[in-house]
Amino acid sequence: MKIQSKITLLFLGLSVSILLLFNAFILYFQYQFNFEDFFKRLDTRVNLTAQISLFPSEKSDVYQDVRNKYLEKLDSEQEYVIKADRYGKYENKLFPKSFFQKIITFGSSQFRNEDTFYSGKVVLKGKDRFIVIVLAKNPYGLRELQSLRNTLFVGFLISIAIIFFVGKVFSAYTFEPVRKLTKRVKTITSSNLHFRLEEPKGKDEIAELTNTFNEMLNRLETAFETQNNFVSNASHELRTPLTIINSEADLALSNTKINAEQIQVFKTIKEEANKLTQILKGLLLLAQSGYDGKNQSQQKIRIDETILSCIESVKKINSDGKINVDFDNLPDNENLLIVNGYYNVLCLALTNIIGNACKYSKNKLVTIKLTVEKNNIVVSVTDLGIGIPQSELQHIFVPFFRASNTHEYEGHGVGLPLTLNIIRLHKGTIGIRSKENEGTEIQVFLPIASV
Repeated sequence: MKIQSKITLLFLGLSVSILLLFNAFILYFQYQFNFEDFFKRLDTRVNLTAQISLFPSEKSDVYQDVRNKYLEKLDSEQEYVIKADRYGKYENKLFPKSFFQKIITFGSSQFRNEDTFYSGKVVLKGKDRFIVIVLAKNPYGLRELQSLRNTLFVGFLISIAIIFFVGKVFSAYTFEPVRKLTKRVKTITSSNLHFRLEEPKGKDEIAELTNTFNEMLNRLETAFETQNNFVSNASHELRTPLTIINSEADLALSNTKINAEQIQVFKTIKEEANKLTQILKGLLLLAQSGYDGKNQSQQKIRIDETILSCIESVKKINSDGKINVDFDNLPDNENLLIVNGYYNVLCLALTNIIGNACKYSKNKLVTIKLTVEKNNIVVSVTDLGIGIPQSELQHIFVPFFRASNTHEYEGHGVGLPLTLNIIRLHKGTIGIRSKENEGTEIQVFLPIASV
C-alpha cells in the first residue's frame, strides 16, 4: 500500500474516532438533560400532589387550579399517596422494590423503566409518614432522542465520505512533490547521469531529499565515469602486453636451436598468457555487464530460438556434451516467449549456464526445460554432475570463487557472476538448487515483453 493511501486511511481513522467521541458526548449529555428535565417535572407534580392530598386548605384549591391550568397532563400520568407502613403491598406490583427502598432510606428517589419514569418522596403529616409517587411516560422525549440519534448517524456517514474525500485530496497534494521527484528519478540512467533534480525552494524534507539524491548522483557519475574509463582502456592497455608475450613465446618455440627444457618453459609461458587473456576477457565482460546497454538498443528476443542458438555454441566448444531440450510445455501464444533485451549478452549468459552444466557433469545428460509462469519465462537447466556443497552455494556468484570440488576442472570463477549481472540487466532473477554428487538445477526467470 502506498504511503499516500496509508495517510488517507490514518486521517480517516483519526477523524472517525473524534467524530464518534463527539457524537457520544452529544448523545450522553442530551440523554442526561432530557431525563433530568422530565424528572424535575415529575418532582413538581409530587410536591403539588402532596400539598393537595395531604394538606387540604384554601391553598389546595389554588394549587389544583395552577396544576390544571399551567401544567400539562403527562402521558399515562398517575399519582399515588401511600402510608409508609403499608408500602409492602404495592411493592413489586406497581413499583420496583429498589425504588421503594431508596425512598424509605433517602427520603426521595427517581427511577426509570424503559419509557416510564417514577418520582417519589416521603412526606410527614403529624406522626404519620406518607409516600407520594407520581409516574408518567415520556414518549416525546424518547422520540426526540431517537431522532437525534438518527440525525447524528446520517451526519456521521456523510462526514466519513467528506473526510475521506478531503483526506485523499490533502494527501495527494502533500505527496505531489514526491511524485514529481520519483518521476524525475526514473528518467535518470547510466547514460544521463549528468541530469540533476530540480531543487525546490525552502528547507523542508523534500528539499533535503532532493539534495541527497543530487549528491548521490554526483558520486554515481564519478564512479560510472571511472568504470567506463577502465572498460574503454583496459582492453587495449592490458591485452597488448599479453599479445606481445604470446607472440614472443610462439617465436621462441619456432626456434629449432632451443632444447627440450626451454621448449617446456616457453609452452608454460604461452599457456599462462592464454589463461590470463581469458581472465581479462571475463573481467571486461563482467564490468561491461554492469551498464544498462547505453551503446545498444533493446530488441525483442525469442527465448526458445535463443536457447537453440546457445546449444549450438556450446556444441562447438564441447562436442561431446549431451543436451536434451524439453519444449513440451510451451504456450500457444508465441508472444509469451519474447523478452526485451540485448541478444548477444543474453546469449552469453545462457551459454555460460549450459556450458557449465555440460562441463561439471562430465558430459552426462543435461536437460533444458522452457516454461511460462505468471509473467515470467522460466529457463531450467538441470545436470547430473558433481553438484555444489551446500555451505558454498551462497558464494557461487562472487567473482573468482570456485567450489571446493572443482579443482580438476578448468575455470576462473567469473562466468556465473557475469551471468547474474546479465540476467539482472534484463530485470530477471536466478534460482539455484544443488546437491553434491547428484547434480544442479539453475532456473532463470525473465519478464515477458508483452506483459
